[in-house]
Amino acid sequence: MKVSQILNNNVAIVSRGDNEVIVYAKGLAFRKKVGQAIHEDEIEKTYVLDSNDMLEHFSYLLSHSDANHITLVNQIIAYGEEKLGEKSNDYLSLTLLDHIEFALKRAAKGQFIRSPLTWEVKKFYPQHFDIGMYALNLINDQFQVTFPEDEAVSIALHFVNLQEDKNNLDETIRSMESLRDILSIIQYHFQIKLDEGSLNYMRLMTHLQYFIQRIMTQNSDEESDSILNEQIKLLYPSSFECVQKIRVYVQQKYSCDLTIDEETYLMLHIHRVTHRSQKERT
Repeated sequence: MKVSQILNNNVAIVSRGDNEVIVYAKGLAFRKKVGQAIHEDEIEKTYVLDSNDMLEHFSYLLSHSDANHITLVNQIIAYGEEKLGEKSNDYLSLTLLDHIEFALKRAAKGQFIRSPLTWEVKKFYPQHFDIGMYALNLINDQFQVTFPEDEAVSIALHFVNLQEDKNNLDETIRSMESLRDILSIIQYHFQIKLDEGSLNYMRLMTHLQYFIQRIMTQNSDEESDSILNEQIKLLYPSSFECVQKIRVYVQQKYSCDLTIDEETYLMLHIHRVTHRSQKERT
């Protein structure tokens, strides 16, 4: 590998075969000049990007980043990889660096952003939230700031997006928002607070996660049991009314409708989880 361009004391662009990558090594500029060879064991971190636009964007970011920030991100990434048992990609390192640098600039002005997804991330991604809290404690300690818990959620979402079975961060956030909204519809309709520790609640949550995944992908099963559906409507009229509110929500947000079977199973799950809660109130 040969040094193509020195970006700052610690960062350079290096040619590796027909490709260019960004490398990070403390004091690199004092040891190497353009055109000189550099070996793998001299490099602390290599960033492999798949387009010239990304190479240019992140070259600028790294060349203007504090070395302490880069070291901090490396610590967070290492902890996250161990926690999740999965290797990160270079985009995670760079986007997380970008996020933290901007967050520190906001903190210097006393600007802290509230996250609308705190409950969702804690509930469905506890390991990722733990990574966010680890990062938050490091940042608060090293830079003498006091970020609220919301910042841990924002960092956690970067690691949520790392999981291979997630399409992208936007879809993950949209899915969690929909889950929260549907739970709110149920609780508002029945004027109750659901017991999050109950087995029926857990069953409802699992069903809703698959349900939301289906409506987001617009895939539906053509099989349906209309007779069972009519029976459940008669048995649980209040649950049926609640599902109609969910139907309107789905139509407005995703421009699709519930299948007969989805309507049936939603009524069953909603009845189970709300029937017990209503009995406990009496």
